[in-house]
Amino acid sequence: MKLFSKELNRSNSWAVFLFFLLFTNLVALHPDYHLQGIVLNSESNKPLANVNILVINHNIFAVTKDDGSFDLEFEELGQYQLKITHVAFREELITFNLADYNHKKIIVYMIPKMIDISPVIVMGQNTLTKFDELYESSNVLRGKELQRELGLSLAATLKNETGLAIRSMGPAPARPVIRGLGGDRVMITEDGVKVTDLSATSPDHAVTIEPFSLDKIEVIRGPRVLIKTPITIGGVVNVVRNETPVEIHNQVYGIAGIYGESANNGYLGSLISEIPLKPFVVRLEGSRRKVNDLMTPVGKLPNSYAENYNWSIGSSYFPSFGKVGVSYRDFNLSYGIPGGFIGAHPNGVDIDMYRRQFNVISKINLPSNTFDNIEVHLSHVVYRHKEFEDTGLIGSEFKVKSYLGYINTNYRGFGFLSNGTFGISSQYRDFEIGGFVFTPRSNSLNLSTYVYESFNYNNFSFEFGARYNFDKITPEEEKPNAKIGHVREREFHTYSLSFSALYTLTNIVHFGININKSSRVPTIEELYSEGPHLAAYSYETGNPDLEDERGWGAEFFVYHNFSDLFFHLNIFRNDLSYYIVPRNTGELNYATFLPIYQTEGVGALFYGVEGQIQWEFLNNFRIGFTISHTKGNFKNSDQPLPQIPPLKGNFEFIYFSDHLTIGINSEVAAAQKRVDEFEEPTAGYGVLNSFIQYSISNENLLHLFSLSVDNIFDKEYRNHLSRVKSILPEAGRNFRLTYKLYFHI
Repeated sequence: MKLFSKELNRSNSWAVFLFFLLFTNLVALHPDYHLQGIVLNSESNKPLANVNILVINHNIFAVTKDDGSFDLEFEELGQYQLKITHVAFREELITFNLADYNHKKIIVYMIPKMIDISPVIVMGQNTLTKFDELYESSNVLRGKELQRELGLSLAATLKNETGLAIRSMGPAPARPVIRGLGGDRVMITEDGVKVTDLSATSPDHAVTIEPFSLDKIEVIRGPRVLIKTPITIGGVVNVVRNETPVEIHNQVYGIAGIYGESANNGYLGSLISEIPLKPFVVRLEGSRRKVNDLMTPVGKLPNSYAENYNWSIGSSYFPSFGKVGVSYRDFNLSYGIPGGFIGAHPNGVDIDMYRRQFNVISKINLPSNTFDNIEVHLSHVVYRHKEFEDTGLIGSEFKVKSYLGYINTNYRGFGFLSNGTFGISSQYRDFEIGGFVFTPRSNSLNLSTYVYESFNYNNFSFEFGARYNFDKITPEEEKPNAKIGHVREREFHTYSLSFSALYTLTNIVHFGININKSSRVPTIEELYSEGPHLAAYSYETGNPDLEDERGWGAEFFVYHNFSDLFFHLNIFRNDLSYYIVPRNTGELNYATFLPIYQTEGVGALFYGVEGQIQWEFLNNFRIGFTISHTKGNFKNSDQPLPQIPPLKGNFEFIYFSDHLTIGINSEVAAAQKRVDEFEEPTAGYGVLNSFIQYSISNENLLHLFSLSVDNIFDKEYRNHLSRVKSILPEAGRNFRLTYKLYFHI
């Protein structure tokens, strides 16, 4: 028995040894390979939870934990590709060799896609120069801030930005004003293409843009404006919605939203989706908004309603050489112009308009170390606008057909130049007028060529832009003996220049200057108008002998960009030797009992200051303050120009975290007593507002809620640039609720 026991123990020992040998061989056949890492927000450096990580073409995936960490297990070494996705961030694709990273930790930075994009006051592309950093730092709103600023119109959304004001004739027909300059001195573009409407020509005409569905808004200044317009003293407001998608995804992306406000019992619904059908992407968008008459602290503003619906479809194809895209948009808007003041119809005027636009865009990448790409954009637009009297009769009608396009060549590293653009553009416009407006049917042709350059030398950064324009404006019929003068074809040859220099004293302290020469051709309305304009409540008299508007401008700026403190100060002066302005003559046309506005060319001087301070402290608090002040005078008399906004400031105090933002802000304006003859002065005011925002997210959905209370104390105040300020003040206490759902499938 003892011998048998020894043999049995010896056999067991061999069995254990053989089992151990077999196990180690199995482990050797299936080694333990791991890729570990952490995913961070590229802007805040904070961990991201609920991020999907998939190894393409393998059944290996993981979801990041609350601390952003993940651990992927592989069966063998080799080349792999990771697809990293989150609903609020850009998709990341990473190719790696596991042999280089086995049992090592990697860090993945994700760039915010939908929520923390840079929607306001940037340069329209990724930061390339010190100037771009300045513009982005000085007035950048992130996505959550854009959402809480959303209003009925583009101008209402931008009203708290430094240097901007609102020209209005009721809530719907509102348009931004920059440094006291309005009309077409502030060009509005959509995805880089000039918006075809008549909002620049008259205060009763609305901008044909729905702000709720925008990705971002850019206010462009400096030499780069010459790519779009010859007017350097104003600026370009470019709204970006990417109707022709700019990238292809592996999943369906979408944004659904609703909006409501109490001051006008208004509501909106919106849906946007991008659907990948490789190598194509299709984008669909639709929205509907309706608002009733506006409530003010002293009563309802009659006939201030608005209703719009718009939809678009776009698609992009991504061949090896770049991108080709097409899109179509149908924008429809009906709104009221209030009555009750001098020259106004007692019950106001109703307006119906639409804009239908077809776009073709392509981007051709070039096989060159110097030339990046060629961009080609062509558009056809039909815009129609009808103004109805209370009886239902058409008092005024406008129809515009436009054909416009541009070809740009973008390059970098060309000699001493860092990067630049040169291109050509053209626009043909057929302008028809009906009803009781007696401006002749006319057409206009514009041909332009331009160049933009940027380069660096030691601590200096430079930008330069130049543009030449040829314009021809042709009325349907020449009238040598018209009451306003000799109505005839006009041709204009103009040029514009802009030069900026920036000196970097340290990494956080910068000084700069801009010198520019601006030009602008008079519009068809400024040249040939002759008769009543129903909704504008004015009898408009043009001047067919007008010259081109021209002048020089200069500004000096300084900005400091510390880690927690940003400071920006800008002092400007624009001297126009010829400035086109319609002025109230103080006379009435007794056939219509409308005030007569006469268009004339005068010398004008604009000067002012803008400043901004933002300070973050205790990691989660921010204080901000802005100030804007513009003075405008006739050069020959030093008397004030009409429609100059008063001194204005804005103060905000904010608490913010990853999911919650709470704040209060106040808008303060001084009295405006420096007014033109027959222009009404306005009193100063201060208005207090508040807001709260909250976000909830998982791997596929992100919910973003915003609740704002404007004019908390229901204070009566008036906007100096409002044509209806003599009837009733601005909106009273207003609750605004916005909800957006970001998703991917």
